Amino acid sequence: MRKPLPIIEKALVSGIASEGKAIVRHNDSVIFVPYVVPGDIVDIQLTRKKNNYAEGKAVFFHTYSPQREKAFCKHYGVCGGCQWQILPYSEQLRYKQQQVIDQLTRIGKIELPEISPIVGSAKTIYYRNKLEFTFSNKRWMTEEEIRSGETFDDRNALGFHIPGMFDKVLDIHNCWLQDPVSDRIRNGIKSFALKNDFSFFDLRNKGGLLRNLIIRISSTGKIMLIVVFYEDDPSRREMLLNHLSRQFPEITSLLYIINGKVNDTINDLEVFKFKGNDFIIEEMEGLKFKIGPKSFFQTNSEQAYNLYRIVRDFAGLTGKELVYDLYTGTGTIADFIAKNASQVIGIEYIPEAVEDARINSELNGITNTLFFAGNMKDLLNETFIEKYGRPDVIITDPPRAGMHDDVIKAILFAEPQRIVYVSCNPATQARDLNALDSRYKVKKVQPVDMFPHTHHVENIVLLGIADLRYATSAMTLLF
Repeated sequence: MRKPLPIIEKALVSGIASEGKAIVRHNDSVIFVPYVVPGDIVDIQLTRKKNNYAEGKAVFFHTYSPQREKAFCKHYGVCGGCQWQILPYSEQLRYKQQQVIDQLTRIGKIELPEISPIVGSAKTIYYRNKLEFTFSNKRWMTEEEIRSGETFDDRNALGFHIPGMFDKVLDIHNCWLQDPVSDRIRNGIKSFALKNDFSFFDLRNKGGLLRNLIIRISSTGKIMLIVVFYEDDPSRREMLLNHLSRQFPEITSLLYIINGKVNDTINDLEVFKFKGNDFIIEEMEGLKFKIGPKSFFQTNSEQAYNLYRIVRDFAGLTGKELVYDLYTGTGTIADFIAKNASQVIGIEYIPEAVEDARINSELNGITNTLFFAGNMKDLLNETFIEKYGRPDVIITDPPRAGMHDDVIKAILFAEPQRIVYVSCNPATQARDLNALDSRYKVKKVQPVDMFPHTHHVENIVLLGIADLRYATSAMTLLF
């Protein structure tokens, strides 16, 4: 039998680490602990021990930090989200700013200008326009429930997955991330399902009627509800959807999906319209963006506007430039900057997103955008650049993994005057900046907080070409 790991007593929490955990320094080791803040003095039960670090959880608080705030969510510490709600928002922003500085410095190892103060979010609650929930017939039992010794017959849940446990779902009564109408709709669905004995999904054994729920609320007040069924039961499906139509007339787009697959992804599944439109509309500076059930759109609509304005400002457009918008998604940045450019060429991996991008340009009467679907590392090459023109500006907003080496080589070959790099992961952004450093220097850095009460931070970097005299001859060697 494995020997239990020790308890570290009266440990001082000294700082914040990555992934939202805090730091405790003990002897020559660093211990990462969730749900504590700098200044707390705690007993820590170690849960994992390596040579140079350990992980643990606080089991007793001797002293609370003076900067600690009371968690406002009843699900705090269990659902796994909003880990930083016990930190004042000003402190959250300070740590996110430092995270960007540390990662660009430590990983990038490049010359940096002074990093601009982070742009905070005007909304720190109810800021998300999209949430996804899961039905489960075996809800997660809290420690309090287990210790009570009571028998709980109702094990159905509609909520969020417990972090790291695919088959465990915490029943959510109230969530501070989305407009309260989301709670009313979600709780109304659960109440109706229980009353009528609808079966909730069995995540381990794969069975049951109700599987997932997606709620999207636009800044224009439109509501899209997508109910995902596992079993195809027309009579019960119609019964639920008719009830939702009557009970919640504010839903402007009522859709459903039948997903009998092993995984929850819906990108390859047909979406059926039950009532209203099959889309909702977002607006920004008079532009309209059509958001379908599979469309990507920044989940903090108001802060997305600030993000795009900074991108446009960094691009320094005069109306004459050819712009490449890499990882364009549904073309929101491309459309947002189009009036300031000669032409914008957007490239995106997902064909459905590219179709949305074309529709959005057409919806706004924008005629100087051109969109292509394909794997970025295969599509963006010397032939493509010579055919469509060398860009004056490249805007790139890659996924968390950052850019492929071949994409970086293509950017270096293209020799844009400026590169605007938007990232949701400053660590991989720093790695890519290092790879671009042979020809480009960082001119500006602007962190943006898109997700209050989490450790996530968005970062925008402007790069300018360092020396045009040697770029062309050097880059021909790369291809």
